[in-house]
Amino acid sequence: MDKKQEKEMKTFSDFGIKIPARSSAGQVNTQCPECSSQRRKKKAPCLSVNIDEGVWLCHHCGWAGTLSNGTNGNNVSLHWRKPKFTKPEPLPVTALSPEVVKWFADRGVSETTLEENKINERKVYMPQIEALSNSIAFPYYKNGELINVKYRDGKKNFRLEAGAQRGFYGIDDIEGDDIHCVIVEGEIDKLSLWEAGIRTCVSVPDGAPPVNSSDYSSKFDYLNDPWLHAEKFNNVSRFVIAVDNDEPGAKLENELSRRLGKDKCYRVVWPEGCKDANDVLVKYGKTVLSECIEHAKPYPIMGTYDATHMSDSIDRLYEGDIEKGVSTGWDTIDPYYLVRPGAFTVVTGIPSSGKSNWLDAMMVNIAKNHGWNFAIFSPENQPLEDHMARVLEKYVGHPFFDGPTPCMTKEELEDGKQWLTKHFTWILPDDDKEWSIDVILDAAKRLVLTKGIRGLVIDPWNELEHLRRDGQSETEYISVALKRVRQFARKYGIHLWIVAHPAKLYRDKNGKIPIPTPYDISGSARWRDKSDNCITVWRDMSEEGRASSIIQIHVQKVRFKQDGILGTGELTYNWRTGTYHLPYNAAREVPPMRIDG
Repeated sequence: MDKKQEKEMKTFSDFGIKIPARSSAGQVNTQCPECSSQRRKKKAPCLSVNIDEGVWLCHHCGWAGTLSNGTNGNNVSLHWRKPKFTKPEPLPVTALSPEVVKWFADRGVSETTLEENKINERKVYMPQIEALSNSIAFPYYKNGELINVKYRDGKKNFRLEAGAQRGFYGIDDIEGDDIHCVIVEGEIDKLSLWEAGIRTCVSVPDGAPPVNSSDYSSKFDYLNDPWLHAEKFNNVSRFVIAVDNDEPGAKLENELSRRLGKDKCYRVVWPEGCKDANDVLVKYGKTVLSECIEHAKPYPIMGTYDATHMSDSIDRLYEGDIEKGVSTGWDTIDPYYLVRPGAFTVVTGIPSSGKSNWLDAMMVNIAKNHGWNFAIFSPENQPLEDHMARVLEKYVGHPFFDGPTPCMTKEELEDGKQWLTKHFTWILPDDDKEWSIDVILDAAKRLVLTKGIRGLVIDPWNELEHLRRDGQSETEYISVALKRVRQFARKYGIHLWIVAHPAKLYRDKNGKIPIPTPYDISGSARWRDKSDNCITVWRDMSEEGRASSIIQIHVQKVRFKQDGILGTGELTYNWRTGTYHLPYNAAREVPPMRIDG
């Protein structure tokens, strides 16, 4: 019996694992049949299950297994092996020097708070000055175990332990049910709130992303920890984001609220002249600091609004600070179409026009140039390793094979796989599970939190299982479904693309197929009405057996003027690498085209 047959004979229920009824793909958290019944928190979802890969791991007792190999921790998929982190040396229990105690006292933090939070000091190497430096040591604990230490010297140099696990500072203080968890930007701010009597507070490990950074997803890797969500954040009813009042802080606030869900997030407004929690403690005292947290404002997502909700946004618009999309990577396309978070684009085109290939190439450009992460639901592009290989070719710029000889080197392949793992995730529920829009968006929601995706591709629409209500017309169903898709893109700050095939088009008297429009998409004119942008990928297929060397990108609808204008940009396609380039000039050789592009 091969592994595939063995796996098909077993289900999660065979091992006592209960999968939530609405979950059919991706990662879910549930109770552990091995340890939950003996624990005080019997309902804590400590068992992480990857439904797609058929593997599980309990973050409390360590029980692990796979559907194919049973409950043997040594057989757990690489996807679930715990990362190997360096454990920091235990901090010595010593009295703080008078200088450190005074330094904190000047910032409103008492010696009692320092003792309760196990603040220490140590002489450590600081890479910024390339020398040993007397430093304050902030210990990071997770489930009672020391996992990291943040050091800060008198010249505001910082460092974490190399190779140690990154996590929230103070995460063990998140205890109880229906918690209001405050998130701050630094350890001093965490201690300041402790002084004000607010204990359920954590600090991000290494501050906010730089203002001009594009690829900063790795700064949020600490959110990927399944234990964090199973043991801590599942009991949080409200996140209060109380980060610094500056541009990097605004960037941090936006990303945290996007990933955690703005419906559960509240934002703090500091008093005039105060940058952070410690400023408020020093200038106004504990009572005012506590009131700032208590009066945090919800994000205006649902309900009614007035100008006070959007005051800052209105000011930015007045000053010309309009959020624009990122470049597609091609100068001939950017004047007509930019990719903005929160927007929804429909892509259509006749068969073999290269819709999927063009989208893949654009995502590679954006990932390389702007650091975005993407999720792809593309069941037509199977097996998955073939689709991944095509994306790798676009990234590396060399094909896997050119005839019998590999063109991509082994070093390029290994580098490409690491890059692909960082920036791309594929969504593919099991064949016996429904491929509904709800299942895909639920998986994407989890990826917003854990991987910070900024783009989602559904390719194509007709591969989804469309669960229409009795008596609901196709037009009504598409209208409702696309409304939800658009709201999802807005809420989670992602750009969402759907590839939708046109109805059959007939050749004209000259033998040419007309360029499709959004109104030609099979099912409903609602495709044009509900989308923010509509794009048709086109190349002339009139020459039998060959396709034109020119790819045309027809931008046929743009809802917001900052995203582009109506028009057509042209590209050329290299079938060997699946890449698109600016049009060749007349003196340059045009590579041969294949219809299967």
